[in-house]
Amino acid sequence: MEKFDLCVIGAGPSGYAAAMRAVDFKKKVLLIEKKRVGGAGIHNGALSSKTWWELSREHLLFRKNLASHGMPVPDVQFKDIREEVKSAVGERMNLLENHMRLLNNSDKIQLFHSANGEAKLISENEVEIHTDIGTSVIYADYIILATGSRPRKLPDIPIDEKIIFTSDSVEKNDHFPKSMVILGAGVIGCEFATIFSNFGKTKVNLIDKGDRILPFEDEDVVKVIEKNLESKGVLIHHNARLIRMGKVNGRVEYELEYTNKEKEIFNVEKALISVGRVPNFEDLWTDQVKIKMDSRGIIDKETQTSVPNIYAVGDITADIALVNVGELEGRHAVERIFGKPKRKLIYENVSTIMFLHPEVAGVGLNELQAKEKVKNYKVVSLDYACISRAIAMRNTQGFIKILVTDDDKMKILGMRVVGEHASSAIEAVALLISMNKGIDELAELIHPHPSIIEGIQECVRMLLGKSMLKPSILKDYMVCRTCHNGVYEDIKF
Repeated sequence: MEKFDLCVIGAGPSGYAAAMRAVDFKKKVLLIEKKRVGGAGIHNGALSSKTWWELSREHLLFRKNLASHGMPVPDVQFKDIREEVKSAVGERMNLLENHMRLLNNSDKIQLFHSANGEAKLISENEVEIHTDIGTSVIYADYIILATGSRPRKLPDIPIDEKIIFTSDSVEKNDHFPKSMVILGAGVIGCEFATIFSNFGKTKVNLIDKGDRILPFEDEDVVKVIEKNLESKGVLIHHNARLIRMGKVNGRVEYELEYTNKEKEIFNVEKALISVGRVPNFEDLWTDQVKIKMDSRGIIDKETQTSVPNIYAVGDITADIALVNVGELEGRHAVERIFGKPKRKLIYENVSTIMFLHPEVAGVGLNELQAKEKVKNYKVVSLDYACISRAIAMRNTQGFIKILVTDDDKMKILGMRVVGEHASSAIEAVALLISMNKGIDELAELIHPHPSIIEGIQECVRMLLGKSMLKPSILKDYMVCRTCHNGVYEDIKF
């Protein structure tokens, strides 16, 4: 029986990161992958969907520019876009595979990869590996589970990944559908509504069980996104409960019931089911391995499971399901096993981005969370119309919003940025949140000019009462106020 210092099951973002960190400790590592290196983070998740978004965004801008000059818009084919996305995915996958191949040659890592291979823990240290050519068992001092997640399916909806599909199969289309419905108004559903409506070839309906999409986000953020979706012809079914959905004559028929008890039937060409994801843990270990779980996934304490030598990272756990979080957890698990982490694993400063129209980036608390957890805080926001770079880009739709504690220290609680370059504007604030720092460090930094991040500095100066533009004068563009138990009051200096 071959022995390893570490066996990592799953070569998605978290598993790959864990294996590479173990290489730094010069350990003998076995990385097992059932399907494709990179996992959903590359093939049908972050990289692929965001490539779709980037291409759709460019096409939208192109269409608008041509239309403004009275010029015809060239047709775009789904197959061409799909091939470009495949090319992007292939570039990343080839990089990862070539990287591992070179490491294999240096005897630093061993990769086990088979399209029909499966791994199962038969004891706390033994892993049974099944392939189409046979079965083998290896021994590992430590094991990291990183098998990721898959789209959640609903039992009453006949998902065939052809007419009614999940995000895993959106690329199986051979054309842009003339109409489609998306069930689920969370991040993934809204991102695909953005993508398809950007191309201007698909009439998109979005089913939202509440009174607004993205229910976990602040109302001012949601208003911008809803307005832009609707301006591109997206029909948002607010306060709608899906009664049934099925296939009729090769199309999709669905019935909704609204909060006023009225019902309505719709018929579209395709449907996308986007109601969350579920962890991949089925048949991953035998009854001899006592790993504790709950309804959300594996229970872990800073990546360590109830079995001391077995760790779990990424979407298979009950923690935040994001690529950057999974990579962080993978590296942290290895550092706990073979070293000593310099800091605890924290999630308060996790940066996120939603690829919508426009993009939305955030870190820390939003106002919905602050009202519940903090009660009293200060909030300041600045419209993009006040930022020179946004004016230069001829796109002033958006704003920057920062939340701080309601005291003299004004420690940063969170930030949201809606608009162009949003994801590039949050890292300094994320660092300050992780350091439990206030806003003074940002007030006098010399930012590049013109840039969107200059808006962050102006927000901070507003809180300090020394902004260049005065919120008492530009009330439509600037906000600086306190919130005490849900009651707002303008800050007067």
